[in-house]
Amino acid sequence: MKTTNFLKSLKKGVVAFIILSFTITPFSCSKKTVFENSNITPAARGDAKVKKDNNDNYNIEINISYLAEPERLNPPKKTYVVWMVANNNYPQNIGQIVATTKLHVKFETVSSSKPERIFITAEDDPSIQYPGNMKVLETSIL
Repeated sequence: MKTTNFLKSLKKGVVAFIILSFTITPFSCSKKTVFENSNITPAARGDAKVKKDNNDNYNIEINISYLAEPERLNPPKKTYVVWMVANNNYPQNIGQIVATTKLHVKFETVSSSKPERIFITAEDDPSIQYPGNMKVLETSIL
């Protein structure tokens, strides 16, 4: 008798969880995309999350693990620069990843344009206007 009541309660709980999951999932506004690997920093892994806020801006959050210090690259560089392509335009420099000796890096920014693609390059100058040829990580189309 007790086992039957427990199973009925468990079944109701599972059904409620499934209904709640399907109800909430379509309203999630965040899109998470994994970066593709590169030969320059093969151990680096990361993702980019883009979420539209209440002001119609796009919050961009990037998390990367195992990103080598730019000075250790061949040839050595001074910094990593994050680029965004939006509206089929030229890449736009949206910030610099501050070099760290930790194995995890986090970068956040806000854009008024919806990103179509995000990529990271190793550079000598963080204020560079056009990306160099050392593309470290890149997303597919967001």
